[in-house]
Formats: sequence, C-alpha cells, structure tokens
Amino acid sequence: MSTVTGYEDVELVINWGLGVDSTAYLVRMLEDPVAHGVDLDRTMVMHQLTGDEWPTTREHANRFVLPLLREHSVRLVQVARSSRSLDITVMDDSRRPDQLIERGPWTLWEEYESNGTVPQQGGIRLCSLHAKGEVGDMLIAQAVGNRPFRQVMGFNADEVGRSLTDEVASKNPLRQGVYPLIDWGWGREQCEEFLHERFGVHWEKSYCTFCCFPVSMGAMADHLDRMRAHPEIAGRVLRLEYTSVSLNPKAQLYGRHSLLEKFDPHRPADRPALAAFEAELTCPWALYRVRRVLPLSKADPTKRGRALRSVERIDVGRAAALGQRLRTVSERYGVPVEVDARYGRVRSWMRHRGPEWPTSEELMVTAPYQVKSKQVPHFEKAWDAHHRQEP
Repeated sequence: MSTVTGYEDVELVINWGLGVDSTAYLVRMLEDPVAHGVDLDRTMVMHQLTGDEWPTTREHANRFVLPLLREHSVRLVQVARSSRSLDITVMDDSRRPDQLIERGPWTLWEEYESNGTVPQQGGIRLCSLHAKGEVGDMLIAQAVGNRPFRQVMGFNADEVGRSLTDEVASKNPLRQGVYPLIDWGWGREQCEEFLHERFGVHWEKSYCTFCCFPVSMGAMADHLDRMRAHPEIAGRVLRLEYTSVSLNPKAQLYGRHSLLEKFDPHRPADRPALAAFEAELTCPWALYRVRRVLPLSKADPTKRGRALRSVERIDVGRAAALGQRLRTVSERYGVPVEVDARYGRVRSWMRHRGPEWPTSEELMVTAPYQVKSKQVPHFEKAWDAHHRQEP
C-alpha cells in the first residue's frame, strides 16, 4: 500500500472528479481562496482514478485546470485502488502536477471484463464505491489521521438530496461535509456557463465510458454522440456488453435495453462504432460453462435472494471453430442451440430457469475470451442442494 506523507496540517479535502460541478467549484475558489475560507497550504485536492474517463474530459482538465493548480501551488493527490482488496496506490502527489494519470494498477473495466458482467442500475452504485468512495476514505485516513477536517463535495444546487445522503452516510465523526455549490445556488447549468465563459469550451460530464447511468440521467443522446466521436471506445464497450449478454441474456447495459440496439448499421454515423465492435470480436474466443442458482432469501423466504454463479472457461480458440464444436455436440444430444449469425455467438441451454424461484439454469456458450473462471463460495454445495430438492 502506498502511503501519503507530509499532510500533518491538512484541514480541507476537495474531491475533484474532473466533471462540471467539482471543476466549477475548484476554478472559482482559486480566484480568491481566502474569500472562500480556504487555506491552500492546508488543502488537499483528491482525484480518484477509475481508469476509464473520457479523453476529452482528461484533456480539458490537463489543459485548463492543472495550470491553475501549479500557479497556486495546490497539492493534488492522484490515487487509485491497487487491487480488488482494500489497498491504494498514490500515483502522483505534487504541488506542480504535470498531467493527470490515466489509470492505476486496478481498474473497474478489468473487474467487469474478467467477470463477464456490466454495471447494474439497481441498488447501490458499487462501482463508484469501490473505485472512489473506499479509495478516498483510505487516503484521507492516511492524510488527516485523527483530526477534524472538512471535505468539499461537488454536489450542485439541483442535488440537495445527495448532500443529505452524504451527511447521513458519513461514518467519520471528525468529518464535516461541505457543499459550496448548493450554498451558492449553482445548479448544473450555472456551472456549465461559468466554465464556458472562463475557458471557451463545453465541459462534458465525467463518468466511465461503460457507465450504465446515462439512460437514467436523461443523457443518452449526448452519451451516444460521445460514443460516435470515439468509435474505438464504443467498440470496446459493445464487446463488454456482448460478452455479458452472452453469459446472461438479461445482463444488458441499460436494464431492458442494450447499447448495441442503439446503433443502426444503416445510419452512416453509427457505422464506425459498429466496425470497431466487429474488430474487437476478432480476438480469441472461449467456450464457457455457466451455471446459476437463483434462491429465495434466507432472511425473508417470500423474496428472491442473491443469485449464485459459476463460470468455467473450458477452452480458448477461434470463434468459428468453438461455435461449430458446440453446435455439433449439442445437436448430437438434442440440446437446443441459439446462433447469432451476425456476430458469432453460439449458446446451448442444458437447463432453462423456471418461472418461479428457487430455480436454476445451465448453459454452454461461446464469447470473447477475457472472462476468467470464477465461482462464488459454496456454489457446488448450493447447486447440489437445489437439485436434490427438485422433483
């Protein structure tokens, strides 16, 4: 674990996510730090790396904000998660930062890619918690220790509810959450206008390229435009989703809707993204065995419990050869086969999930090779127990 030194007097921590809101606060505050109650000598700006920020967002931050931090000798700490375990790595720690680091030793992308999943809209935003919240808390614990401190959060005036949630969720009695944009009455529009007037550019939203929330934020049209502007990114994300849907037909990026369906091969503007997707699919493929147990909740048997999954990577090779092999064996034993003639997936169902829980399912499928064999603890015991109870 990398540790932070030289922060004995840190009193203010500023969360900087590179996006519109936190950037607007940071830039305006630097116009007159004293007027905003900020002692820059006792301030730490904290940027948690996710590894998949949009290129334009990084470029704007490097071009416009880092020079201000250098001019005012503001300490910027760039930190990332070291691994899936609770370790962090300080990637850069400077009062004269040269550039934003793109990624750390561990990224959310690698976790989703190796698991064969995509972010889910329901429940807690675990991706943000793992890549930002937990990382920031660990850095602050090192930097501040057992002293009171203030933490600036970039919630704008349209997000009062988020500030209330932040206050309630905080487990550190020494922490005081600070929400200056709400105090100023600055909503997203005011923040965007301020940055445009100051730098002459449209500051785009900051989020991971494979985020599942643009649809719920009402920003899908803008999101797709960004994908079209960066077809190589669109291709990667389409592959991530395609792999996820191959292992689980219900695991689309936007719940009931997929990213792939948003692109029309007959629309010229969409063709580069789809071409990049097809290029991504030229990678090696694998044959997977996927099993799931879908139990009832132990706490409340009237409700569904958390699904248990086992993925085994059986073989790696060319997509066509693995697909033909799966089709031949499945047809020999009379097992139903689904073939995606356009993109190459072959899926064979040995067991479909039932309409009521508890239930289970089992399938063999071909898909891009990046998914690793993985099984939740005690899966075999749960699988055997479930099938002993079947009639």
